[in-house]
Amino acid sequence: MTAITAAMVGELRAKTDAPMMECKKALTEALGDMAKAEEILRVKLGSKASKAASRVTAEGVVASYIDGGSGALIEVNCETDFVSKNDDFLAFSNACAQLVAKQNPADTTALLALAMDGKTVDAVRSELIGRIGENMTPRRFQRFASTGKLVSYLHGTRIGVMVEFEGDETAAKDVAMHIAAMKPVALSAADVPAANIAAERNIAQQKAAESGKPPDIVAKMVEGTVQKYLKEVSLLDQTFVKNDKQTVEQMLKAMNTTIKSFTLYVVGEGIEKRQDDFAAEVAAQVAAAKVSA
Repeated sequence: MTAITAAMVGELRAKTDAPMMECKKALTEALGDMAKAEEILRVKLGSKASKAASRVTAEGVVASYIDGGSGALIEVNCETDFVSKNDDFLAFSNACAQLVAKQNPADTTALLALAMDGKTVDAVRSELIGRIGENMTPRRFQRFASTGKLVSYLHGTRIGVMVEFEGDETAAKDVAMHIAAMKPVALSAADVPAANIAAERNIAQQKAAESGKPPDIVAKMVEGTVQKYLKEVSLLDQTFVKNDKQTVEQMLKAMNTTIKSFTLYVVGEGIEKRQDDFAAEVAAQVAAAKVSA
């Protein structure tokens, strides 16, 4: 049987805001499977989907570069928040964004093979690792080659957005800031990934089934829940952060502006950082000392 640790319970609580004992019960029922435990809690308690973007602990920066219709958004990871503020690390990240925009590498492996300061990107990276003493690497990027316009918004260095648009630049910048704040999954309801919809539908069906209502009512409840979810995660359907009387779509129409696509990166999203158990580490060191003595 999988041991349910305090760290696991704490992680699930951070994701769902559910009571500690409920988190432990869910983890026990799920045999330690974090994703399954989260689903169990959402069914039992109505907990909202985890907002991993605001709780992940992996470090690094998001950098952007725009030159006319070409642009790039990139996430470069490191091990600690301290290094994420290092000037050399920031310069390396910005240079990588520029290379992606200008040379269009196929993936991060191809990016590392490109030339930077007379060396490869990977060689420059290795030198930085040796000098700073911490691992770092480009994790992901999105390149834009648009016939329209591009605008980016960086919230500090941890959240980055790039928007491809036609129309008013101020409106596009406002949308980029809105995306950073509200974190939509897709441009419209039609663009939301089928897997996301299926997961929400499955949870809604389980919750509705527990109501004991007739099948036709349950079906309506499920469909209502799914439609509500789609409005919450679709950019155009979201309530505009600067005017709660308008949706983003309504604001854009008033400004005669069209959003063609966008990319949102949040540093460390989806990465699980290793959690050190200090007490266990000390105990192990004490035990090792006794053996050697």
